[in-house]
Amino acid sequence: MWEDDASAAHVLGESGVDVDFVAWDDARTDWTAYERVIVRSTWDYSGRLGEFLAWVDSVGAGRLRNSPEMIRWNSDKRYLAELDGAGLPVPPTLLVAPGGRIPDLDGEFVIKPVIGAGARDTGRFGREAIAAAHDLLGRLGERDEIAMIQPYIAEIEDSGETSLVVIAGRVEWAVNTGSFLAPDSAVPADPEGIEAARRDEELVRPVDPTPAEKAIAERTVGWLSSRFGEVPLFARVDLVSAGSGEPVLMEVELIEPSLYLGWTSRLEFPGAEVFAAAVIADLG
Repeated sequence: MWEDDASAAHVLGESGVDVDFVAWDDARTDWTAYERVIVRSTWDYSGRLGEFLAWVDSVGAGRLRNSPEMIRWNSDKRYLAELDGAGLPVPPTLLVAPGGRIPDLDGEFVIKPVIGAGARDTGRFGREAIAAAHDLLGRLGERDEIAMIQPYIAEIEDSGETSLVVIAGRVEWAVNTGSFLAPDSAVPADPEGIEAARRDEELVRPVDPTPAEKAIAERTVGWLSSRFGEVPLFARVDLVSAGSGEPVLMEVELIEPSLYLGWTSRLEFPGAEVFAAAVIADLG
């Protein structure tokens, strides 16, 4: 159980809502006993995706938040192509299928699997590390995984990544999470658990999103609401400022993102209270 979730559960409990923490793969659980099942810290889902999505479908759209359709869509980073088609500013992305042709690699770039979490099998490469990049692509292909290749946005080293948390369709707060893919961790070595991206919690700090960042988050969630016919209960929109100074949409997280509730305690309405209020509203 993630401590952020505990803080929201405490607020819900004080409001008269009974909350249980249950592992998604607990075969003893009768999920129909719950009015709502809210996916939170299911951090092992990407390694057991088939099982997880079967469970998602079994819980069903009337009970699960976010909805099964949203979760299935968000579990594969090829969703970025849809966001790109919707006019949202995603990085240029190349996909390499298992056994497919590897494109000419130049400059600095990032390789990651389209299904994955926590920087598994993710690395940053430059011209001097083309062989290592080919090795990573080969390993992904051997495991029948599709790889994605994106240009490395160097500004992330100075400005970090800004994550906007959207609750029930409204941008509520944002944090900056420091730099990722630092030079000393550029080339992955462990095929089972590459830690190429590092998040230092001491670098996480609340920030006021810029008007441009807020506009992209609102457009993203608006598009999602239209695409799936419902507003997500929660979403996190991760942005990086590119060389042009304009934000680039790196990911939208609808499955198990940290909502950084612990960094919002000094807000007029702390994040745990905001999230709990959204859950209560969803219960009707």
